[in-house]
Amino acid sequence: MEITSINTESLSRMFLAGAKNLEAKKEWINELNVFPVPDGDTGTNMSMTIMSAAREVGALSNPTMKELAKAISSGSLRGARGNSGVILSQLFRGFCKVIKEYDEVDVSVLCDAFQKAVETAYKAVMKPKEGTILTVAKGAADKALDLAQETEDLVYFCDEVIKHAEYVLSQTPEMLPVLKQAGVVDSGGQGLVQVLKGAYDSLLGKEIDYSIEETPASAGTAKVSEPAEQEIKYGYCTEFIIVLTRPLSEKEEKEYKSYLESIGDSIVVVADDEVVKTHVHTNDPGLAIQKALTHGSLTKIKIDNMREEHQEKLIKDAEKAAARQKEQEAEKEEPRKPMGFIAVSIGEGMNEIFRGLGADYLIEGGQTMNPSTEDMLAAIDHVNADHIFILPNNKNIIMAANQAAELTEDKDIIVLPTKTIPQGIVALVNYIPDYTAEENKEAMLAELDSVKTGQVTYAVRDTEIDGMQIRQNDYMGIGDKAILAVGTDLKETTMKMIDAMVDEDSAIVSIYYGADETEEHAQEIGKMIEEKYPDVEVEINCGGQPIYYFVISVE
Repeated sequence: MEITSINTESLSRMFLAGAKNLEAKKEWINELNVFPVPDGDTGTNMSMTIMSAAREVGALSNPTMKELAKAISSGSLRGARGNSGVILSQLFRGFCKVIKEYDEVDVSVLCDAFQKAVETAYKAVMKPKEGTILTVAKGAADKALDLAQETEDLVYFCDEVIKHAEYVLSQTPEMLPVLKQAGVVDSGGQGLVQVLKGAYDSLLGKEIDYSIEETPASAGTAKVSEPAEQEIKYGYCTEFIIVLTRPLSEKEEKEYKSYLESIGDSIVVVADDEVVKTHVHTNDPGLAIQKALTHGSLTKIKIDNMREEHQEKLIKDAEKAAARQKEQEAEKEEPRKPMGFIAVSIGEGMNEIFRGLGADYLIEGGQTMNPSTEDMLAAIDHVNADHIFILPNNKNIIMAANQAAELTEDKDIIVLPTKTIPQGIVALVNYIPDYTAEENKEAMLAELDSVKTGQVTYAVRDTEIDGMQIRQNDYMGIGDKAILAVGTDLKETTMKMIDAMVDEDSAIVSIYYGADETEEHAQEIGKMIEEKYPDVEVEINCGGQPIYYFVISVE
């Protein structure tokens, strides 16, 4: 099979196929996390980024190439999450700058688009690091340049580009020692390869589900649909248990399931020798009940009108949205203040600390759920100030914050590169209202290096990092740049991490205990610190953060 050009319709399907393939592989990609911590999120971030664009593409009807390019670029930019997601969005942005000028794409155009994609993505990263998604993208673009003079066949061209991208991906552990040590390839590069593979499958005409599920309406835009009940195909959630007169044969169970499928969906049938638990969404519960009665008596019958529940939910959502809109309008009527603050936070205790320090708006998120550029833009819109400081409080969120700053025109957005929650707290503590925005920026930036952060969690797999043998379920104390402690006892591991952080200049140790820890345990660790380091002041705070038992800062 030879293909020499791709029209808008075909390219649209290829993009959707790439998105769906990445989404299907996201958990596998998450597991390629270098540190064996339970927060691998590269696959999730890349998937949510590309699916944001896929929803915009899926909503188009007979688009032009320019309209398709805009949907891909805008959707991915606004939906970008995490460093890998932001880089992916920049690759799409560069790619779309080229294709939007053409009605059809051939080898030459595709090659140019690859070059522009890589150029745009490298420019977006302040300090590009080889052995990452950027390296894989560059390898693919270099191969495309070599092939552009050899062939006009897009099938051969794409196949060879993907093969080379996979080869470059396999070499990433040789470029980044931390990957080699962990025994994994770069997760972002793997995500990009999966996008390319999915798109290639579409080009070959393989059978692919191109449907893209819509996400719920975002806050502030909920409204009662017209008519709302038409959105639900089957109106009654029907559940019951059949007390069998005799065990069902395999054939009877199969026929029963087939009948339920003919009258509804969302079917769950769990059978043993005595009972059959049944769940089905249908427009006629009576039919399901009548069929079930042929096999025995019924108990625990429950029928809910989903259309009615859906209508009530939509009305409540609309009421909440109206209330939010009213609040926002009232805020906008107030005089715009000189400076405002947006902080990314997770855990009610952490949230309360940021609110107490004067944060105007909190974005719920962190290591396990990186906020998108769109989340940042919504927060910026909410804060009525001339100069707005964003505290990402995670190194994987900084790029999304910077991208939001670039997309904002009516306010001065200052992204402070806070990589941890304690850095964000230190930044806010050092804010001085009488200073200008620029003076505050300099003062806060100067204080970021004064705080060290350690986080205690557990390992999800066996590995070796920085010469440390780590076993699954071991406790790990992770510092700003490396794993500082590993052990089987939580308190001992935490103290070992603190020992690696405290020095003769240290004055304050702040302990933030997480959702899975207690104040009592935090106090015990606090006493151990005071006994070992009598000149150091210890503060105990409820952080409420998930996954990390303790977040500890040393100043």
